[in-house]
Amino acid sequence: MSITGEHAGKLQQLRRPTFTELYLPKLVTVWREGYGLADLRADVFAGLTVAIVALPLSMAIAIASGVTPDRGLYTAVVGGFIASLLGGSRFQIGGPAGAFIVLVAATADRHGVDGVILATLMAGLFLVAAGFLRIGTYIKFIPYPVTVGFTAGIAVIIFASQLRDLGGITLAGKEPSEFVPKLVALTAGLPTINPSAVAVAIVSIAIIAGLRRWRPSWPGILIAVVLAAVACTVLSLPVETIGSRFGGIPRELPSPALPAFSLAKATAVLPDAIAFALLAAIESLLSAVVADGMTGRRHRSNCELVAQGVANIGSALFGGICVTGLIARTATNIRAGARSPLAGILHSVFLLLFMLIAAPLASYIPLAALASVLVVVAWTMAEKHEFATLLRSSWGDAVVLLATFLLTIFRDLTEGILVGFALGAVLFIHRMAEMTGIEERSPLVAADRPDDGNGERVPYDPALAVDRDVLVYRITGAFFFGAASAIGGVLDGIADKRKALVIDFAAVPFLDSTAANVLGRVAAKAHRQGVKLFITGASSAVRRALLTHGVSPRRARYRTTIERAVADIKVGRDAAAPAAGEAVS
Repeated sequence: MSITGEHAGKLQQLRRPTFTELYLPKLVTVWREGYGLADLRADVFAGLTVAIVALPLSMAIAIASGVTPDRGLYTAVVGGFIASLLGGSRFQIGGPAGAFIVLVAATADRHGVDGVILATLMAGLFLVAAGFLRIGTYIKFIPYPVTVGFTAGIAVIIFASQLRDLGGITLAGKEPSEFVPKLVALTAGLPTINPSAVAVAIVSIAIIAGLRRWRPSWPGILIAVVLAAVACTVLSLPVETIGSRFGGIPRELPSPALPAFSLAKATAVLPDAIAFALLAAIESLLSAVVADGMTGRRHRSNCELVAQGVANIGSALFGGICVTGLIARTATNIRAGARSPLAGILHSVFLLLFMLIAAPLASYIPLAALASVLVVVAWTMAEKHEFATLLRSSWGDAVVLLATFLLTIFRDLTEGILVGFALGAVLFIHRMAEMTGIEERSPLVAADRPDDGNGERVPYDPALAVDRDVLVYRITGAFFFGAASAIGGVLDGIADKRKALVIDFAAVPFLDSTAANVLGRVAAKAHRQGVKLFITGASSAVRRALLTHGVSPRRARYRTTIERAVADIKVGRDAAAPAAGEAVS
């Protein structure tokens, strides 16, 4: 795989970064660039906004994970603080994540809360080691269908885990952690449905959804939870609350202490710790990539892994659960106007203040309302559009997606990710094998051929060398998930610095969905920045993949050759619509 142009040398530079480039926290970078009072005001407002969102979510995730709600708050306060203090992303928000509900609940069921805390501590050590071994560079090579598949699978499991509290169902025994036995047990408990709990859940979901649509700047989750608590208290509704199940939450952080340790216990929770570390790494780096796409910044992946590792160690010392980067809260942080990692630090400080001041009030929160919050979270994280797009994309991507999705639901998350990644690798090898062929008596090095089909040389146009507003890139070889990150970084970095960008696909025999998704983001950024993007030489298969992932004629002009694209740029012709004979179907 190669990419030509004046920025091609940047790929080589990225392979040999200095220690500072790898591990310097973004907080230090921001302060070196200059930080003023206006930045502080923006970060205070963003931190407060995220804290308001995180307060009910942290408790809801902890409850769904099989631990007490206070442990979710400890995780957000301590883990979130450290993740922002040491992190490699300017806007990353750390804390307990819905994606961990399945793993934490299963670990708590097998090994107890002490086992969860020990596994969290061990996962933190694994993440720190992974960061210093520079494994963060490779984790983001996980194929796009795998990330979509396990995210959708987690969403289904989260929804199933909340059915009991949504309906106020009473079970004869303990609720099973496995998906199918859980549904069987819940079905058997349907006669015990509590109408009051159902009503609270429906109204809470309606409030959150309504405010998201008509008042998106309002903290819909917090408003729904507060109104539900007030209604249940005033009307004396017979619904279970945090106080009735857990006895409330403490008004202070516990003293740091090492979890109970023994060699036998560590060996027993080792598979869970590895699963925690793997998912934390994937979620954190995925969230950082999303933040980069929203802001145009670039995160330091290995620094982020080290920060998340230390955050998990800190969380475990204070009795918390797993910490990871959170896509929804990170996006909220960005939309609220955050300028630096200080917003994430302040979010943790505000959460601590809420806990110290308003802890007694948490006892009145109905569990049906918190279950509603997680149902909305599950619906949001399901990536329904991306799931449907991948099913239409190709049979190979659909197989990887469905295998990951189904294994995540019916087996476990780690197995789903590993099998999905293996299938993606096998599928890639199969596709590359189909593209390989041997032609008899052909020279090992291709001959220098004329520039056109008539065997004649086309005079070199010196304007290409002096027109600094036009940049031409030629991608050669298979453009797949292994190369998408590096090439996407180069293209993304120059998409807002030129008036026109030409990307030639004439030597690209294959384009997978991950690479097409990267090009879709580049095209979207170029469109926002007013950069004219031209795609040249794309085969029908490559063009179809690009169109599927958002590189539409509205965002890019498709031309057969680089010369044709450059000619259109030079004459200033409106090339938004395809020229005659160049339909983009």
